[in-house]
Amino acid sequence: MEFQLNDEQKLIQKTARDFAVNELASGAVERDEKKIWPREGISQMADLGFMGMMTDPQYNGGGMDTISYALAMEEISRVDASAAVVMSVNNSLVCYLLEKFGSQFIKEKYLSQLATGKKIGAFSLSEPQSGSDASNMRTIAKREGENYLLTGTKNWVTNGINSDFVIVFAITEKGEGHKGISCFLVEKGLDGFEAGKPENKLGIRASDTCELYFDNVKVPVENLIGNEGEGFKIALATLDGGRIGIASQALGIAQASLDASISYSKERIQFGKPIAVNQEIQFKIADMAMEIEASRLLIHKAAWMKDKKQNYGHVASMAKVYASEAAMRASTQCVQIHGGFGFMRESGIERLMRDAKITQIYEGTSEIQRVVIARALLK
Repeated sequence: MEFQLNDEQKLIQKTARDFAVNELASGAVERDEKKIWPREGISQMADLGFMGMMTDPQYNGGGMDTISYALAMEEISRVDASAAVVMSVNNSLVCYLLEKFGSQFIKEKYLSQLATGKKIGAFSLSEPQSGSDASNMRTIAKREGENYLLTGTKNWVTNGINSDFVIVFAITEKGEGHKGISCFLVEKGLDGFEAGKPENKLGIRASDTCELYFDNVKVPVENLIGNEGEGFKIALATLDGGRIGIASQALGIAQASLDASISYSKERIQFGKPIAVNQEIQFKIADMAMEIEASRLLIHKAAWMKDKKQNYGHVASMAKVYASEAAMRASTQCVQIHGGFGFMRESGIERLMRDAKITQIYEGTSEIQRVVIARALLK
């Protein structure tokens, strides 16, 4: 494993950084405050090839490695974690799933549109009564002729409102537990398919999250992904890769917290000197830097293992737990270093802390990640 990025990876990193700073930064605070979906930014990311980075070029993807994706995610997240999560879902949970498990028909009809970013995807696994216990779902898909009739409710769906296509998991065989779950691609606009109102969230407020409602929605048989009963296996395999994306999002938030802390501590004068000369501030900055570097190494190892087709799931879980908790600590200390200014909405500093929190929750809570890690080590 090389610790030096290659030329292509450096270019992707720089491109993502320049785009985030020059295009996303100026409106990030307002989008967060008013819950404005970053439509123009997503369109620009599509033009840059960031919405289907790892997808095979034959399906209009970038054909890039996972480390390149992690680098781009980190840079976007340093500026706007809301835009980054739209990118993460489309890449990690939708395009990856369709390329790995979808039929040729699905790849040609849907993946080829999603990988360009001209169409946006969503991933709906959770339900009101089943979050971490994802197998305890009640959404049902009943086969009738050449269609499945889909009925149920999904919640916490990122991109739920602004997506064009949604990955939906539903029960096709009652009484079989996780072995009775199947996976479908559902198009927006079908009769009986509705999106709920946007949730009012603590963080990542510019990304849309909502419930989805299905009332006997007719889903063509050819939109079944994999075989009946394989849905839960597909979901778990997809979430392994998704955790690299969320870990990278957390890393970007943590890095932004460190950058802001260093800059402010050099400028803020108290008792006749910059607060950066105080050992207590120096220790906070040193702790942030150590945890950020360790997070980055874990993320890049998981990405490298995925690219090498090694068993990387538990390492991705390690990366997500560590990076998300590091982001929470770094962003909290960043607010502390900024004092009262950091507590104000217009500073953009408190947004880092609010955005960091969700990285400990979605795509598998820190508690569930520890279960995954322990099971992998003890089996």
